[in-house]
Amino acid sequence: MLSASLFVAPLWVWQPAPALLAPVALGAGIGVAVTSSVVPCILDQLVMDRIARATYALMVALLPATATVIGITVLRQLPTPAEVADVALIVIAIVVHHEHQQRGLSARESHGSATVGNPA
Repeated sequence: MLSASLFVAPLWVWQPAPALLAPVALGAGIGVAVTSSVVPCILDQLVMDRIARATYALMVALLPATATVIGITVLRQLPTPAEVADVALIVIAIVVHHEHQQRGLSARESHGSATVGNPA
């Protein structure tokens, strides 16, 4: 990427130059950069301190499904069959993992295994 920026970028610098000189376009670009990168990273860090790991992992795993729903409703972008299959596989994986985790918890409870606060 460094070599591309050194060799290719100077050839095309004249094309975006008017946008870089327009205050509205420059402000919009900075606004998009901040709201699409900085704010989500800060929110992730704040949320990770306040919720359980499993809950955070579930929320992150559901991001593609959420993005698809927003793309359909807000942007009116219909996903391709491959994209629908991708989201469906993610949802199936979450359900399978959750069921497996629940079966593991119920098996431990029925066998009366020791907990941290209750030594056997």
